[in-house]
Amino acid sequence: MSAAESAVETIQREMTIFARRARASAGRMHPELSLVSYTLLGHLEEQGGCRATDLAAHYALDKSTVSRQVTALERTGLIERRLDPEDHRVQVLHLTEAGQEILAQVTRSRRTAFRERLRDWPEEDLVRFAAYLERYNAGPAGADEQ
Repeated sequence: MSAAESAVETIQREMTIFARRARASAGRMHPELSLVSYTLLGHLEEQGGCRATDLAAHYALDKSTVSRQVTALERTGLIERRLDPEDHRVQVLHLTEAGQEILAQVTRSRRTAFRERLRDWPEEDLVRFAAYLERYNAGPAGADEQ
């Protein structure tokens, strides 16, 4: 195995560990909010609201999967549906005030956890790591879903 192949194997393994840690820590940040719920709320906040079909397309998920998540978030009062002012046939999902508060709380907790974990890293390593993550995440969609 070449050095590049070995590095790719290491990256894949470490990214899997990172994903497991993220899922596990989500429950500790807020008992009502799974990592998926947190991600959906974050996207709704970032977009200023969107349709459920847009969420499904963005995350490449089945519409029924998104529908179940949306229903659960509606039941807990974290999101609400509003008619699109331009097309009254379309419903747009928005964060409620409670959704905004919980998202902010979890975001602060996650930010604190990241800062704690990275506190001993030299600044140049943090800057390089951030740039590498941006570069990785800017890669072609679908390439990492195998």
